[in-house]
Amino acid sequence: MRKRMRTTAVAAVAVALSAALAAPAVAAAPGADRTGDTGDHAAAARAVRATVQGGVPGVTLRAEDRRGVWSTTAGVGNLRTERPRSTHDRYRVGSITKTFVATVLLQLEAEGTLSLDDTVDSWLPGLVTGSGHDGTRITLRQLLNHTSGIFNYTADEDFGRTYFLKEGFLEHRYDTLAPEELVRVATSHKPDFEPGAGWNYSNTNYVLAGMVIEKATGRPYGEEIRRRVIAPLHLTGTSVPGTRTGVPGPSSRAYGKLTLDGSGPVLDVTRLNPSMASSAGEMISDSQDLNRFYRALLTGRLLPRTQLNEMTDTVTVDGTHAYGLGLMRTELSCGVTVWGHGGGIHGSTSDAVTTRDGRHSLALNFNGDWSGNTETVIDAEYCGD
Repeated sequence: MRKRMRTTAVAAVAVALSAALAAPAVAAAPGADRTGDTGDHAAAARAVRATVQGGVPGVTLRAEDRRGVWSTTAGVGNLRTERPRSTHDRYRVGSITKTFVATVLLQLEAEGTLSLDDTVDSWLPGLVTGSGHDGTRITLRQLLNHTSGIFNYTADEDFGRTYFLKEGFLEHRYDTLAPEELVRVATSHKPDFEPGAGWNYSNTNYVLAGMVIEKATGRPYGEEIRRRVIAPLHLTGTSVPGTRTGVPGPSSRAYGKLTLDGSGPVLDVTRLNPSMASSAGEMISDSQDLNRFYRALLTGRLLPRTQLNEMTDTVTVDGTHAYGLGLMRTELSCGVTVWGHGGGIHGSTSDAVTTRDGRHSLALNFNGDWSGNTETVIDAEYCGD
């Protein structure tokens, strides 16, 4: 998994599957659905085309602002048939899953079921132990804001060779992995730092968060996301696939090179068992749903004010990025601040962001994982020329 200083999702030492950010909500602004190089979105349209010219097979993007909805695509969704990408494509969203998971945990806190100051061991006794890891000293809050120090299981070299490099992936792409197995991979390594003493993006944190949701509710984390977020917001393109290997239509093919340096032939990596990502990055969605979700979240439709304030209380990552609870704050080149998350998984690089008031939202996807930078497109949309 790679971290492109916006954090990523679920890729590993091998392939470079990108991302991270955060976004808000409110019903789509009134206005016509517009496509092409129109008005305020011309810079973003050019950035999308440049991304394809730079090697990404295809891009789909949807923006919603005060003028209404604007969408565009470039490139192809299928290299064999040359079918273009669609603005309605569903795609694997990788670490954008983390915002959904954090939202559910915060809802459970608001209901009094748990506290973010609970230790991991109080919910998952004896699980986070070994090589210096100690779940009795790590809180749920530290899982959500990546200050736990728990090693990132996708950074394990053996895991990377098995599930992210070509030979291993082609043999193991349909394996089912239990979340406990992923945690054991992490705890076979020393922690990155003492709990609370630093910040490091770790997919293991959100595997554990999903397990806590199941322990606290008696239902799988995916069922809680469906019940608490997907159904209330009518997110018809969003799903938690579990072990299902395909992407529901309408969708494009997903492509990767499965090499450390991004060289070699392009491979179709659409079908895989997303249990390797678990609650750190297994979800599927589309751009319309992602915009609706982040608008709803940041405008208070999913969380009480107390919990939303907790979610947006951030830890500094670098000069332009800060991380809250499953949510990234990014300052763009023109000074505009957006919230959201990004995600990368085999053959798919996604991002979804919104302004804090939910009035300007953007979601996009590349159906390739070795080229392109979603932040370039985001900056073009919000900052223009």
